[in-house]
Amino acid sequence: MKIVTRTTAINNLKKHIGKDLRKLALQYGITTYETGKQNKGWKGLVLERLAGLENNVSKAPNGLSYELKSVSFHEVKNKLTPKETMAITMINPEELKQHSFFESHCWAKLKSIVFCAVMWHGQNSESAELLKVASLDFAEDDDLIKEIKADYDFIREKLIKHGFESLTGKDGKWIQARTKGTGGINPRTGKRRPITRAFYARTSLVKKIFEIAS
Repeated sequence: MKIVTRTTAINNLKKHIGKDLRKLALQYGITTYETGKQNKGWKGLVLERLAGLENNVSKAPNGLSYELKSVSFHEVKNKLTPKETMAITMINPEELKQHSFFESHCWAKLKSIVFCAVMWHGQNSESAELLKVASLDFAEDDDLIKEIKADYDFIREKLIKHGFESLTGKDGKWIQARTKGTGGINPRTGKRRPITRAFYARTSLVKKIFEIAS
């Protein structure tokens, strides 16, 4: 098994700061927009390749003891600002019921991360440079983590008391339980696809992480 330590992953990624991930995606044969429909995860796949990690869609952290996360940024009034939320992990309702925050995949994915900021030049842009690579570790008693735990506890309690259908993306100050997946009506069956949700870091949390990393 190939072992990539966090230090190695960071060093590998930092070699590519300022480089265009779109060109690297084409070089690695990773689909971006070539099919006419965006592969939403293409930047993450490229970054995992650059870090030396295998592409991993499981819920376990994708490094030995860290998670590689990336978010697109754009300039607002000459200041880099997160353009989007950051997916943390899919929600399994039964696991959410059973696991407290510090036992959860959500905490496992957040507590130790390698954070990559990528420039966003517009939808289906021909370029997307890697701006920044930073390593962060959170402790259970960090004030920010306490507030994120409060969000998780609220969402978990709501699920237990009122069911999965009661969850909305409006819940939570720092993290939210937003829909993720195809959704809508299945054209082959005419039936609505089941709703799936994931924990997302709101842009305010992404901004906070970016500030901590700077």
